Amino acid sequence: MSLDLKTTIQPDAEHSPQQKKLNRLIEQIEQQKIQLEMWQKAKSEIRQYTQKTFMPVYTELHQVLFGQLEQLWSGLSNYELSKADATQLDDKIYALAKILQDSKLLNQQQLKKVDELYSYYLQSAEYTQNKKSKKKKISDVEDFFDGETYTDKTEFDDAEEWSTESYRQARAQAKLKRQQEKQAQAEKLTTQSLKTVYLKIASIIHPDREQDENKKVEKTELLQQANTAYEQQDLFYLLKLQIQIEQNQSVSKKGLTADQVKFYQLALDAQSQKLQSEIDDLIDTLVWSENAKITVKKLKGKFQISDLYKQIDADTSALKQQVKWEKGRLKYMGKLKGVEMLLEHGVL
Repeated sequence: MSLDLKTTIQPDAEHSPQQKKLNRLIEQIEQQKIQLEMWQKAKSEIRQYTQKTFMPVYTELHQVLFGQLEQLWSGLSNYELSKADATQLDDKIYALAKILQDSKLLNQQQLKKVDELYSYYLQSAEYTQNKKSKKKKISDVEDFFDGETYTDKTEFDDAEEWSTESYRQARAQAKLKRQQEKQAQAEKLTTQSLKTVYLKIASIIHPDREQDENKKVEKTELLQQANTAYEQQDLFYLLKLQIQIEQNQSVSKKGLTADQVKFYQLALDAQSQKLQSEIDDLIDTLVWSENAKITVKKLKGKFQISDLYKQIDADTSALKQQVKWEKGRLKYMGKLKGVEMLLEHGVL
């Protein structure tokens, strides 16, 4: 049933900020519902388009990177390299293993190789770090017994950095807590509003009291709509239904009071936020690249389906260029002179 409604309140509050906000929220929620439905309908086609255009290139990139990992690992044993150059190869192999360790585009044999190398370099890094820490502790003890005044600036820097990071984490946790409290309050308010509006509708309609059979059928249908909206926790639809019924049956010529407007405004605001969250989450499942994620955040709810297709095309084009470049590097990695050239120019 289509509901074309305009909210009305008492004359003395006709132009109140709450009324204007309520009307804006009603329009905003209408648009959000339409937008969510459009994204849901387009989801399958977007995924098919991504699989057809973006994923083949993305898969090829992972295969090329795995080829680099294998070639460099082999090069460590077969090429005569200086200690500094060998260290750079180690760093590159470790970086590649980190990129590929969770890849779903490699076969089981390839993933096993990646996991082996990643575990090897991870353990090596932990061993080196522990060794450095042990040396530092010995040095600290020696300084103490030498009677020297020991002041390590790096410790103060580390402490300051830790303090700053702790402060950031504390702020982030406090912000998250406030958001959770606000969400919980909004959900509670929405639940209260749902019950209030539903009972109001039921008291106005009351099909059992209607003598006219035609009107009784109509009221029964309206009550069924109210039941469905209540079960789905759709406050927006219930509120619009209430206003329509009151206007059609002249139950309240004055319409909503200022207190009602304020109350429903808070509840509808919560529903609007929930709808936007659903839209954002749905879009997030369709977005692959960091560039696309950044674009979505910049547009702040104005990201359109056509924008996503453009972004997929742009990402695919950029990925093709990267594959071309990585293939060139892989070719050079097959020979010692090629590796030396990559190292010399800092493009390993």
